[in-house]
Amino acid sequence: MNTTPDTTGRPAPVSFAQALKFWFWLGCVSFGGPAGQIALMHEELVVRRRWISEKRYLHALHYCMLLPGPEAQQLATYTGWLMHGTRGGIAAGALFVLPSLVLLIVLSWAYTVWGQHPWGQALLWGLKPAVTALVLQAVHRMAKRTLKGRWLWALAAASLVGTLAGVGFPWLVAAAALVGWAMARQRPVQGPMQSTAHGQAGAAPEATTALIDDHTPTPEHARYTTGRLLRTSGMGLALWAFTLGGLALWLGAGHTLVRMGGFFTEAALLTFGGAYAVLPYVTQAAVSQFGWLSATQMMDGLALGETTPGPLIIVVAFVGFLGGHGQALLGDPLLGGIAAACVVTWFTFLPSFIFILAGGPLVESSRHVPTLTGPLQAISAAVIGVMLQLAGTFAWHTVWPTGQWTQADWPALALTALAAWLLIARQWPVMRVLAVCVVVGMGVQCARV
Repeated sequence: MNTTPDTTGRPAPVSFAQALKFWFWLGCVSFGGPAGQIALMHEELVVRRRWISEKRYLHALHYCMLLPGPEAQQLATYTGWLMHGTRGGIAAGALFVLPSLVLLIVLSWAYTVWGQHPWGQALLWGLKPAVTALVLQAVHRMAKRTLKGRWLWALAAASLVGTLAGVGFPWLVAAAALVGWAMARQRPVQGPMQSTAHGQAGAAPEATTALIDDHTPTPEHARYTTGRLLRTSGMGLALWAFTLGGLALWLGAGHTLVRMGGFFTEAALLTFGGAYAVLPYVTQAAVSQFGWLSATQMMDGLALGETTPGPLIIVVAFVGFLGGHGQALLGDPLLGGIAAACVVTWFTFLPSFIFILAGGPLVESSRHVPTLTGPLQAISAAVIGVMLQLAGTFAWHTVWPTGQWTQADWPALALTALAAWLLIARQWPVMRVLAVCVVVGMGVQCARV
């Protein structure tokens, strides 16, 4: 694939086959979480290939940030849709997720086979402090760009208290959105949606022309009509109902796969603020309510998810795999695990496709309308409190694995502090920190033996 296009004029049209190769490549190399993924797409789509202009790219990004769900995957879907219509959007979004899904299914299977082996335990022991530190880094990063006023600090604190008191995550999100809407009516709100918040590369040179630039007429498939909005939304809802209803008719309404489909649809609609925002909700339900896995296994899954490309929320495939494997769904542990991982992934990402394919034309028609960020900023503030509770839960299971205050694992605490310092203060890449933690973990466990 040619990655050095001529910058003297408009790039040559990109065929659907060329786009497919690019989206698959992107899905294989998109490590680093949403910040790294969005920066990579900016570098490739805006600067190198010039498939889309800076302004069009940021406009799409701002819309994706308003939505629940993985913003990087939604941004890929939006760009693919803008270039090649519905098939382009589906292909871009699916290929962004598929490599990480396949890899995580393999890692989940390996976890069930070797996870209890001494060397497997040593590896996971080193990864758990890194996971706790990653959550703390996410809290620090979100707080730095979101908490711009006392009312936002108060909202974050109230959310933490509410979470500890057992208030459901959907209620916290709804309350925060109402507060943000009310505050936005009283005063201008500084939203978190800034191009630098996600680490984008520098802007594309002004002298170059993009394939889809600021003045490119809106293609026919991207023009807004109420009929198109209703038709696309209806088709998406029908597809969701058909798949969930089909599973219910085949397996029964109370079957685990049906319950997974319903729950992860709900979780997908609440994923404001990224994967770390909804993980407390998923953890609480998957561990305490449904019993699909343990809290320790959830931490292990998040650690494995950090080592794969693609959106971090793909960790839900691990949750599904262990739930299906443990219950031997469909009569076989491995088959049940794979089926559950695929079902969970389908219902987690389907809403994102519907949001983009149905809402994209409306977004294109409002490129010059200012975005309301008040509710989003308030939700982000509330999410910070929820994430702090998640960090506390992970720290508890890492440093006090027996549940006894007097039996602290001090090397685990020291490694957690080291990982947090490397991530937050030194700004080391995630993969390097994970590697350090694995090496230290292996050394500590060998010394203990």
